[in-house]
Amino acid sequence: MTDLPFQVGLGFDVHPFGSDTGRRLVLGGVEFPGPGLAGHSDGDVVAHAVADAMLGAAGLGDLGQHFPDTDPSWSGADSIQLLATVGELVWAEGWLLGGADCAVVLEQPRLAPRREQMQQVLSAAAGGPVRVKGKRAEGLGALGRSEGVACWTVALLRKAGGDEQETERAG
Repeated sequence: MTDLPFQVGLGFDVHPFGSDTGRRLVLGGVEFPGPGLAGHSDGDVVAHAVADAMLGAAGLGDLGQHFPDTDPSWSGADSIQLLATVGELVWAEGWLLGGADCAVVLEQPRLAPRREQMQQVLSAAAGGPVRVKGKRAEGLGALGRSEGVACWTVALLRKAGGDEQETERAG
C-alpha cells in the first residue's frame, strides 16, 4: 500500500459478440436485447473494466489474476458479483472508490435508455460512484462493424480513515 492519499487505475476489456443465441447480453449488470458477448464469465465488459481499474489503482494486479478464465469455477460467473468481490478486496486494503468513469464503445445497443440503471448497479457493487458513457466507433474497425464491445475505465481510489472505512463501505 502506498502513502499517497489517492491512486488512479485504468481498466480495459473487450469481448466479441458470441454465436450462442441463448446467451444474454449483459452490460454494467443490466440485460439488453441482442446477442450475448463471448467470454468465460457472462462477458460484461463494463463490470470487468471497472474491476480491473480498481484492482490496478489498489496495486492488486488484474482481473485475470483473481478470476482466471482457466478456472472452470468462474465459467458463466455474474460479473457484478466479481466486481463486488473486487470492491471488498480494495476496501480491505484501506481504499474507497472515489469515482470511476467508463467509456463503452459499441454500435448497438444504445446505452442511454438504461444508463442510470447501469450506473446504479455498478456503483452499488463497486462501493462508490460509477459513471457510464456510450460511444460509437463510427463504422471503423471491428467495433464499428458491430463485432463486439469494448470498455475503458479510469478509477480513482482514496484512502479511507478508520471510522470512515467502517461506515462508508457498509453504506
